[in-house]
Amino acid sequence: MSAFKNVALLLARVILGVILIYHGWDKFGHLADYSDNFASMGVPLASVAAVVAAVIELGGGILLLIGLMTPIAGSLVFLVMLGAYFFAHMGNGVAAADGGFELVGAIGAAALALAGAGAGLFSVDAVLNRRRVTAAETDVDDAAATRTTKTA
Repeated sequence: MSAFKNVALLLARVILGVILIYHGWDKFGHLADYSDNFASMGVPLASVAAVVAAVIELGGGILLLIGLMTPIAGSLVFLVMLGAYFFAHMGNGVAAADGGFELVGAIGAAALALAGAGAGLFSVDAVLNRRRVTAAETDVDDAAATRTTKTA
């Protein structure tokens, strides 16, 4: 992967992560208000849904920011934004000022793109993957050395 793609993925993760952390933190600060708002929009189990949305936004934002479990975090954030679209923004056009899907669409699209593309080189996911590859190579080398010793 090119240096540009890795830097672009890093910047996308950091910006999206900060936005999600802000929104998740805000939801935790006003859970009762969000729960009432969700209920007024017809969201099933509104109190539970408000907590789930807050957890996924805050936790998903942190995970995306550091690039850990990026495909899972991005997918969960996308699903929350999809729910926000269907319950709150569908039929209101594009502009956020008119209640449209502009913000949830941008967040959802970015999260889905990161879920598909991965976190890139500058991430915890990449560090963990390098460790797994190194461990697997060591296991292969050990197995080959054992076979060589037994046949000699």
